[in-house]
Amino acid sequence: MFIIDRFEGNWAIVETEDRHTFNLPRFIIPPGVKEGDVINIQVGIDLFATNERVKKSNRMVGDLFDE
Repeated sequence: MFIIDRFEGNWAIVETEDRHTFNLPRFIIPPGVKEGDVINIQVGIDLFATNERVKKSNRMVGDLFDE
């Protein structure tokens, strides 16, 4: 369980069940969320974007050594 403890500027301070806190950028918090609300957090991998970054990185390295 993750609870919005408070907002500080561009940050949402989130508290866990065991009273640890961490910051999330406020822009990823849905509109209308307020202090005391319980939120769900899901994390996933964007495989397409990851592959595109690898391709770009490989091109940059190739350009660096292709002289």
